Amino acid sequence: MNDHDDGLLIFGGSSNPALTEAIGRFLGTPVGRAKIDRFPDGETLIKLDEDVRGRDCFVIQSTCPPVNENLMELLIFIDCLHRASARRITPVIPYFGYARQDRKAEGRTPITAKLVANLISQAGADRVLAMDLHAEQIQGFFDLPLDHLAALPVISKHIESMALSDCVLVSPDVGNLKRATAYAQRLGGELAVIDKRRISGECAVAERVIGDVEGKTVMLFDDMITTGGTATEAVRILRDHGASRFLLAATHAVLADPALSRIEKAGIDWIVTTDTIPLRPIAAQRLPQIKVLSVAPLLGEAIRRIHMDQSISEMFKAGKR
Repeated sequence: MNDHDDGLLIFGGSSNPALTEAIGRFLGTPVGRAKIDRFPDGETLIKLDEDVRGRDCFVIQSTCPPVNENLMELLIFIDCLHRASARRITPVIPYFGYARQDRKAEGRTPITAKLVANLISQAGADRVLAMDLHAEQIQGFFDLPLDHLAALPVISKHIESMALSDCVLVSPDVGNLKRATAYAQRLGGELAVIDKRRISGECAVAERVIGDVEGKTVMLFDDMITTGGTATEAVRILRDHGASRFLLAATHAVLADPALSRIEKAGIDWIVTTDTIPLRPIAAQRLPQIKVLSVAPLLGEAIRRIHMDQSISEMFKAGKR
C-alpha cells in the first residue's frame, strides 16, 4: 500500500460481523477494534480501541432486524468517530431499513426514510455507501454524497453459471419493472410483467400477466423478500398461466414472518440472495433451495475507490452488454 492507503480504517457494527470480516479480507485490512456494550437498561456504549484521528473511517452496519437497535448503534458509532476526530466518516449500509416509508402514502403519516437520512447526517457522517435501496429517490433524502451500489453483477453472474434454458424474466409489478429490465439487459431473454391493481389500502389483486410464460422457467427479481407475499402471489399467478419452474432473486433476505411458510408452500425451485443481511439458521434449514452470494468484494472495491477518490460508476461499466 502507498501512503494514501495508510489512512483507511474499517469498523463493523454488530448487525453483520461476517460481512465486515469478509470485506476486511478483501481489502487486506484488519477490522478496527471497538467494544460494543449494553448497559443494564439497554443503552448502547461504544468505545474505540483504535486511534482514528485524521483517518478515513468506514462503518459497516446493516439496519436489519432488530432495526431500531441496529440503527441506534450505527448513529452512536458515527458520533463516536466524529468526536474522536476521524478525518472522514462513511457509514456503509448494505441494507437500509425504513426504506419503504419513503413517501406519505396517506394523511398523517411520517416519511421515516427521510428522518433516518437526517439522523445519519446529523450524527456526523460525511458520505454514505448503500446497496439496492428500495426506492432510488432516497438518495435525494441525504444532504451529503451517497454512492448507490447494485447487486445485479453478483446475482447475474451466478444465474449465468446455472445455465438455465427457456427462461423469461418477470417483474412482479409495474413498480419493479426498471429492475427487471436491467436484469433482462444483462442476462438476455424475454420480459413479462404482472398487472397488479390495488383495490384498497390493504388489498391488491394481480390476475393478468403481460407476456408469454407458458412452459417457461420464470425468473422473478426484487430488491427484498420481506413477508414473501408479493413473490408467492406472483408465483401462484404465473403457475396458473402455465409457467413450469421458478427462480426468485432478491438482494436483501429480510424474511420476516410469515415469509418462510409462504415460500415453502409456493414451490419455488431456486432462491438467490446476498449476505447484506445475515441469513437466519432457521431459514437455511427450511429453505434448502436458497443460495447466499457474498457482496463483500463489491462493497470492498467501492470502499477502496472512495478512499482513493476514484470513480464508483466505472465498477459497473465492464459488465454491461
